This record gives sequence, C-alpha cells and structure tokens, in this order.
Amino acid sequence: MGPPPEVTVPFTRRSLIDATAARLGWRRAYDTTTEVDALLTEQSETAYRGAADHAALATAKHTTALALQPGVLDVRGRLLADVLYLEGVLAGARTRGLAPELIQRLEDAVAHGHELTVLLADTVRATATARTEPGRP
Repeated sequence: MGPPPEVTVPFTRRSLIDATAARLGWRRAYDTTTEVDALLTEQSETAYRGAADHAALATAKHTTALALQPGVLDVRGRLLADVLYLEGVLAGARTRGLAPELIQRLEDAVAHGHELTVLLADTVRATATARTEPGRP
C-alpha cells in the first residue's frame, strides 16, 4: 500500500488554525516563500484595514502633547521587548551558523528596531518639553 494521500487545507481554514495557535502562543514555520508571502500579505491587510479606525480614534483622543504620551510609551515598550527578543534570535542564528544573509537581515532588523526605540523615546521627551513650554496647554 502506498503513502496516504496528501491532505490540503484551504488557506482560510489554515489561517483560522494559525490564528488559534497564535492565540495559544504556538507558532508554526512556513516551508515556502509563497506561504510566507501570503502570511505577510494577510498581516498587512489586517493592519491597514484597521488603520482608518486607529487614525480616527487617535485624532479624537490625542488633543494635547501629554495625551499622546502614554500611547507612544506603550508602543516603545512593546517594540523594545520585541527588539530584545530579536537580539536573542540573532544570537541563536549566529551560534548555529545559519546563513550569512539571514544573519545580516536579522542584524539590520535589530539595528533599525533600536533606532526606532530611540526615536520614540525622543518623541516621548518632546511631549514633556511641549508641555513645559510657555503658552502650551
């Protein structure tokens, strides 16, 4: 008897399974660039679908420099935690001798992530500075 027939799962069902697994803290690796590209596209579409709502909420909610400070601090904190996680991934990739191109891309991502955390810290400082300037609410 030959091998069992390959079972294919439609993309929408696979996405549901992946979303459920992600909620439980599980991740799966994707074998092909086609699968990776589909996942990246889905992530982008989901983010951009909510962008108008985020912009409307941010416009209504953030009427002063101090009002936007907590949100920027939250983003910086999450980003910093993710960048530090990526540093661990990079260390593991180096230790295991993974592909130099992969290591270079991880190095670039970590460096850019740290740059972004610095820019966000500067933004938070600017909210406090704007508050202390004469004539500012």
